[in-house]
Amino acid sequence: MKRVVRWNLSSRARQLSGGDALVVSIPKSGRTWLRTFVCAYYCEKISRPFTLAPEKYADVPRIIYTHDLFEQRTKANRWGKLRGKYLIPWRERERLPVILLARDPRDAFVSHFVQLTRRTRETPEVLKRKSASELLRDPAHGIESMVEVMNSWLGEWAGRPNFLLLRYEDLRRAPEAGFRAFLRSLGETAVDEAAFARALEFSDFHAMQKLESRGAFSSKILRAGDPHDRESFKVRRGKVGGFAEDLSPADQRYAMTTLGKLDPRFGYRE
Repeated sequence: MKRVVRWNLSSRARQLSGGDALVVSIPKSGRTWLRTFVCAYYCEKISRPFTLAPEKYADVPRIIYTHDLFEQRTKANRWGKLRGKYLIPWRERERLPVILLARDPRDAFVSHFVQLTRRTRETPEVLKRKSASELLRDPAHGIESMVEVMNSWLGEWAGRPNFLLLRYEDLRRAPEAGFRAFLRSLGETAVDEAAFARALEFSDFHAMQKLESRGAFSSKILRAGDPHDRESFKVRRGKVGGFAEDLSPADQRYAMTTLGKLDPRFGYRE
């Protein structure tokens, strides 16, 4: 496999180093759900209140969550691009177990569009004014960029013994099996069944929606952008194939053509 050159010469490199595992994903691929489950699991296991940072306690793995190359494309300014500000440092890319969390890029794009235009206050006005059709074709935020980044990740890590490809659609269909595979990737060989069951219940999609609507989460990561706008919720719809309700027929054809470039190992080209 061709060596992928990565560097990070910024102060942010420290945040992306020193962990026990990497969870890498395109935005809106189910990362919040995955993170909520694993945090709930370890908090239950050690009898601590729920927190999104359970690694502050002993014997809890530190997981680094990152959008890596996609974030580098969409957030870095010129100086940030030169320093590789959002990239996982090379040593960590080779050292750590990698969980690649994937979602159908069409669904991920629609959720990303809503995130940018309805939830993220820092989104530049030039992006907020773009229609879904325009952003779909954007060189950084669009679906072609998503496909290119996903292919790059799979080409870099597939075949390694400490690599797991975890698909959002499989998690929705069989969450117990998916979360068990995730815990195994973290080295959790003897699962605490009581903690697992409670974490599964706590992180249930509809339960998380209710908690978010009541403002039960202290972290802004799990708070609605506008409590009166369901579309601004972090836990929004989570629907598999929901892109068909939001993209025009012409946009769906464009997205399907782009999907033809995605590595077939992801299983989204049919």
